[in-house]
Amino acid sequence: MFLLRRPPRLRTPSASRILAHLSHPKPTPRSLLPPLSQNSVSTPRPRWYSTTNKRPPPEEEEIHQRIIPHNRNPYAQHTSGNPYSYRTYNNEHYIRLQAAEPLRGPSKITTSAVIAIATTAGLLFYFANLETVPVSNRTRFNVYGPNSSTLQSVAEMSYKRLLIELEDQGARILPEWDPRTVRVRRVMERLIPFSGMGADQDWEIFVIDAPNQANAFVLPGGKVFVFSGIMNLARSDSALATVLGHEIAHNVAGHFGERLSQDIGKNILLFSLMLLGGVIGIGPLIAGWFGTSVIDITFGNPMSRLQETEADYIGLMMMSEACFDPRDAIGFWGAMDVVGRREVARGGVDVPEWASTHPSNANRIKKIQEWLPEAMRKRADSDCSTTGSTADAFRRALERGGVIIMGW
Repeated sequence: MFLLRRPPRLRTPSASRILAHLSHPKPTPRSLLPPLSQNSVSTPRPRWYSTTNKRPPPEEEEIHQRIIPHNRNPYAQHTSGNPYSYRTYNNEHYIRLQAAEPLRGPSKITTSAVIAIATTAGLLFYFANLETVPVSNRTRFNVYGPNSSTLQSVAEMSYKRLLIELEDQGARILPEWDPRTVRVRRVMERLIPFSGMGADQDWEIFVIDAPNQANAFVLPGGKVFVFSGIMNLARSDSALATVLGHEIAHNVAGHFGERLSQDIGKNILLFSLMLLGGVIGIGPLIAGWFGTSVIDITFGNPMSRLQETEADYIGLMMMSEACFDPRDAIGFWGAMDVVGRREVARGGVDVPEWASTHPSNANRIKKIQEWLPEAMRKRADSDCSTTGSTADAFRRALERGGVIIMGW
């Protein structure tokens, strides 16, 4: 019995396969290619060969050609005399690139040169922004002038952020008819003409109902914030003028811009310390934490205490010229000292003056007693309405770069 087997099925190639095969023929093995000359790579090409499609002379064809499959080279040139249906390729630009010299540029600048240039630029920037503070005659680094648009923008953002925080905390701003708001407004109306910046500010007063918080501050732009707890210590208008005059004096002396400028230098120094800590192996975070503590104790806190002392002096003269009694300033800081001692007795931390941003109350009282004779003379000479004041003289001297010494 014979078994009939089915003949194998023949697959007919599709038109796309046929076209693909015709357009991409298999390359001829290298063994079947004609030999290349040894000078085919090193021999330079004539200029006309790279710019025309003409076939080179027969004697140079083998030297100036490299035979590769035409279907793998988009830049190939057709040679009709090639029996293997290959195209020739001009590699003149590759030869020129191999013979070209490397570019000479910033690689010659050494790391030491970069450090030297950066250090010089930093020192020039620092010394160009130094100024002398009237009254205390100290030299400070301050990038922002009194009318700086950047300073005004930062103050506006701080003002809006503070209102949002107070709203989130559920704080209540007292209405204008509240006796505490009326009292703050009455004192401010007497101090503003002697602040040296009355017409330049858009004054707004906010009294927050916070009996347990004794604080007050004035943002640049005339935004006054007073927490009602401070009024328990400032029983008289002169005592309240001590607080408000002190806070206004911070703006007169440009302390807000000075602190922002200090933050710039502090951040640069901390970044350098963190890089150094990473190099020597102690860790960037440890170097940053240690550097922050050292910078605050060595530079930040002493500078802040000097700013507070300057504000105490300017504020005392301001309230005296506005016909407030400067002797009440001693009573106010005495009450603040009593409150501080009570908090320490209840278990609070007694921060030493060298680690604090503010002078001790005892030193403040001592300084005010030294300035009191001058403050009493200013009060006696003032008609309580003249706008020419210590603050005016301070601002003029600061703009001119001069120094005024008034019993400091």
